[in-house]
Amino acid sequence: MNRELEAKAHVMLPIHAVLEPLKAALAATNAVVLAAPPGAGKTTVVPLALLDQPWLGDQKVLVLEPRRLAARAAADRMAATLGQKAGGTVGYRTRLQSRIGPETRIEVITEGVFTRMILDDPALEGVGAVLFDEFHERSLDADLGLALARESQSVLRDDLRLLVMSATLDIAGVSRLLANPSGEWAPVIEAEGRMFPVETLYLGRNVAERFEDAVARAVMLALGDQTGSVLVFLPGQGEIHRTVQRLNERLRDPSVDVVALYGALDKGEQDRAIEPAPPGRRKVVLATSVAETSLTIEGVRVVIDGGLSRVPRFEPSSGLTRLATVKVSRSSAEQRRGRAGRVEPGVCYRLWDEEQTRGLVPHQRPEIQEADLTAFALDLARWGTKSADGLALLDPPPAGALAEARKVLTRLGVLDGKGDLTAHGRRLTRIPLPPRLAHMVAVASDQDDALGGAKIAAILSEPGLGGNAVDLHDRLKGLERDRSPRARDAMKLAERWARAAGGGNGGEADAGLLLAEAFPERIARARGKPGEVLLASGRGAFVDPTEHMAREPWLAVAELGGGDARDRIRLAAALDAATLEAALAHRIEVEDRLVREPSGKPVIRRIRRIGALVLDEKVVGAPDRATMTAALKSEVEAGGLKTLNWGEQASALRARLAFLHGLDATWPDVSDEGLFALREDWLWPLLDGARSLADIGDPKLAEALRGLIPWDLQRRLDDLAPPRLTTPLGSASIDYAAEGGPRVEIRVQELFGVKTHPTVGGGRVPLTLSLLSPARRPVQVTKDLPGFWTGSWAAVRSEMRGRYPRHPWPEDPAHAAPTNRVKPRGT
Repeated sequence: MNRELEAKAHVMLPIHAVLEPLKAALAATNAVVLAAPPGAGKTTVVPLALLDQPWLGDQKVLVLEPRRLAARAAADRMAATLGQKAGGTVGYRTRLQSRIGPETRIEVITEGVFTRMILDDPALEGVGAVLFDEFHERSLDADLGLALARESQSVLRDDLRLLVMSATLDIAGVSRLLANPSGEWAPVIEAEGRMFPVETLYLGRNVAERFEDAVARAVMLALGDQTGSVLVFLPGQGEIHRTVQRLNERLRDPSVDVVALYGALDKGEQDRAIEPAPPGRRKVVLATSVAETSLTIEGVRVVIDGGLSRVPRFEPSSGLTRLATVKVSRSSAEQRRGRAGRVEPGVCYRLWDEEQTRGLVPHQRPEIQEADLTAFALDLARWGTKSADGLALLDPPPAGALAEARKVLTRLGVLDGKGDLTAHGRRLTRIPLPPRLAHMVAVASDQDDALGGAKIAAILSEPGLGGNAVDLHDRLKGLERDRSPRARDAMKLAERWARAAGGGNGGEADAGLLLAEAFPERIARARGKPGEVLLASGRGAFVDPTEHMAREPWLAVAELGGGDARDRIRLAAALDAATLEAALAHRIEVEDRLVREPSGKPVIRRIRRIGALVLDEKVVGAPDRATMTAALKSEVEAGGLKTLNWGEQASALRARLAFLHGLDATWPDVSDEGLFALREDWLWPLLDGARSLADIGDPKLAEALRGLIPWDLQRRLDDLAPPRLTTPLGSASIDYAAEGGPRVEIRVQELFGVKTHPTVGGGRVPLTLSLLSPARRPVQVTKDLPGFWTGSWAAVRSEMRGRYPRHPWPEDPAHAAPTNRVKPRGT
């Protein structure tokens, strides 16, 4: 961009002071970090400033934004700076909309669009620079996009420039991540912020008051005490709509407009929220965290922060992503506060007490550590790697969540047994949807109803599309009737997905079966009270009893709301049991389970089920030897070693071996994990011919454990870990499982005359001696018997002589004769 355009671009902003150093850094190296606080102008000034750089030539600049609203607003603002509209020099591309023309040099795109773009074209032909804006939000797509761009840069495009821009972030960590091959960290350019003073007022919060009432009260207070428009941060759409209702009931000032701002709104409603209020009017903008960064909402000088945000939390165990309402982080609270000081001095009201600010977490956890990684795993497979190791990621993905993601992809037929993409998986990569939904659209296409499947995918991926009915069929009808711009954009998108799947629109696939294909663990069967269901995952859920869906015996569930013990079903379709069995035969598991009749006779019961849902079961006969053995193995596999009858003999031997393994790893590992890993060697032979696990008695288990001891160690077992301690008067059992090490309980008088403390483990481990009175009550615990004799014995002796006068209590027990008898009468 020439000097005239640059001067025209903006009133002087803090970012202008660092443009020349930034340009110089990008000319000298291919990766740079820009640290610029909110209000510095980085989003709309930097891309325009790079257009005339020699290294860019006639290539494009890509600007990545975390949200569609931010992408469109940034593109519109840059285009207006140049006296144009989006689609000229500056354009934008999101999933629902695109304003790109033949003259476009700057494309503002969402992070998800970029991930697909680089997977389609790893060399990013025609792109000279990729700018990662608001990187501190640490979305999964941004983390993966940067990692892939960095690898593409190192292998294919060393001329590609990467610029990571952030307001609040571990700048040093990103600089290190982008180090050059010689190890030199990426240069960091820091810009000053431009924020007017903001007064912070803490209103506290009465926990007995509904959240929306507290927010409405704060808004009324701010409108009465302050001037200018008000920006209110709320966690989600539900709270926004309820607060609108409260304010409509209380507001009497006709010059105040109450507007909502969240991602699912139509463009016109979003623009109304972002634009300044008309002269003589004020505006109250009720927004989600979409307004924290990137967007400048004109005229706002008052912020009300409810202190909550809604974030996704993925549970690998259930396969569900729940929207959790959590307290904001300190960095988010500061971002929100800063919105009040963008254009003039402002005020921020916080609905909590000041001392609670210190208890907020510094930053929200990165999405890569919380999200469903199914799409991430598919992207890695498409990129040609089975592991995230070696990718330039600030945080690695959790191993458990990534393993579960690969299991899901394998069940969907996307990955083969080796983790490579199948033909079906390659087909899904052409459908720009999360893997489950792409699979559903592909299945619908195979049934000649690609558009039907794509419409369902649109409803599932765009909140509120088609209404809020629980029945999916009602939502589909609502989408057909909806003539809003957002619905039209969604229908065009669905048509593109249908074409990508291979087309086919002559049939009519069953909506419930399509959902079941995408989410087999969410097939549900009615149980108990009306509306109560059990999911195939084994978790309980419910439909509101007033819903007609509450009377359906089978459901395919698309959306669930969070709950501790069970979930509310928010979207589902009915399933016909007969059709379900025919269409999902590949999902039905058959299990032969050994059960016992009341008489004790073992029989085999065949169970057909989908996950935790039993379709039917019947007795198929008495088990033969092989079947019986297999059934017993299954019992052990399911219940672990606790299903065995561990008696005193086997348990004692196991404790001795565990003690020796702790001293020397050449002894067998007899922990639950160690024995379970070796079950084929010692346990399976015991099951052959047995009729029940009860047949495997304590002596057999002990003998099997002895078989694990190497032959050269067999004879040393009793020497190193004797089962009993030999005493002058006999012996006492050693408890090797005792806390604190091997332990013996023994009357103190039986050890009179013992001058050396007894040990095990070849003299390496002193026994813990629990010394007892004649009545077998604890007297002393020691690992130093000689020290006890010369030390605290005197006090113990004094007490024992008074309590047990008929027993001998010598002054020098180390040289006394052991005894377990009382003194003769009269002595």
